[in-house]
Amino acid sequence: MEILVINSGSSTIKFQMIEPESKRVLIKGLCDAIGLDNSKIEYFVNESKKEISILLKSHKEAIEEILKIIIDEKIVEKVTDIEAIAHRAVHGGEKFVKPVVVTNEVIEEMERLNELAPLHNPANVLGMKLFMELTPNVLQVAIFDTAFHSTLKEDAFIYPIPLGYYEKYGIRKYGFHGTSHHFIGLECAKLLDKEISDLKIITCHLGNGASICAINKGVSVDTSMGFTPLEGIMMGTRCGDIDPAIPLFLEKKEGLNSQEVDNILNKKSGLLGVSGISQDMRVVKDEELKGNKNAKLARDIYARRIKKYIGSYVAIMNGCDAICFSGGVGENEPLIRERILSDLENLGVVLDREANLKNSCAISSVESKIKLFVIKTNEELMIAKEAKEVMDRI
Repeated sequence: MEILVINSGSSTIKFQMIEPESKRVLIKGLCDAIGLDNSKIEYFVNESKKEISILLKSHKEAIEEILKIIIDEKIVEKVTDIEAIAHRAVHGGEKFVKPVVVTNEVIEEMERLNELAPLHNPANVLGMKLFMELTPNVLQVAIFDTAFHSTLKEDAFIYPIPLGYYEKYGIRKYGFHGTSHHFIGLECAKLLDKEISDLKIITCHLGNGASICAINKGVSVDTSMGFTPLEGIMMGTRCGDIDPAIPLFLEKKEGLNSQEVDNILNKKSGLLGVSGISQDMRVVKDEELKGNKNAKLARDIYARRIKKYIGSYVAIMNGCDAICFSGGVGENEPLIRERILSDLENLGVVLDREANLKNSCAISSVESKIKLFVIKTNEELMIAKEAKEVMDRI
């Protein structure tokens, strides 16, 4: 079974053809800078990288090229040999709590959710519409980032503002990165040789965007991102949790409008805002090692805020069996992991420093009551597997 996984962004389309049972990736690539003069397609097939400089005026042209490449590289003989196209969808609201077959009715409902994820959902929907047009005889499946967090209880997802705003506008915690958190949790259970339904796991998806999730008995019971991906821990350019009066104060003191404040909180804060250097953790780390105080402060705040979430999730779940790190930062920054996990001995956390510095999979000491893991996330594989489950039910 071969499933084409699509992640359609505002100016990019990521694609992978995956055999979900064997986990084999037949081809993966990226259409970049769609609509710009420097557009190109990069892809890997048989461990060989290929690059095409090509003017992609629209998402439709990009998709036509993706389908052409898949056929030219003999991944399939013809488009109808693709058994399903699985689309990543960022926001499913309260309507979509599991993967669904894409129909015109699903598209209409997703478009109603666009205001909840204006940077992502419109691009996701556009990709679905175009593939429905260009591959009308291929099954289309949508997998939602928010779906894994649909198990949150009301006391976890309702904000302490007048309840009418939830009822009127759907203002509540939705959570994101659900596909990644679900995958990491399942991989953790395999490493522990236990069923995920028997475990309490904290998953840390740490990239430029980052979130933490508490998984109790296989379901999400809390997560750091909220109504939008701005809530939660400090990120590359996002501030995460701050006093909600700060935006109002900035509007008044700096004479800013709401859009300008939103831009500050989403694009000029986080690691970039505190360090004054970069949103890239690698760059900030190099500057800290050179003695830059602001770079050190940025990394200290980053680690401290993640530590706070870990402690709170241990309390919420009344214990924890494992803490897992994933994403670009989580997988490749041992010094940040050490900073996060230091001084947690009373919770039963003891780090194996040597294993951690090697970026080993298991990084907990033998005396650690809570197991510690570094797990490479694979959202595309998880999306393909969930699409296969939909196909098996049809």
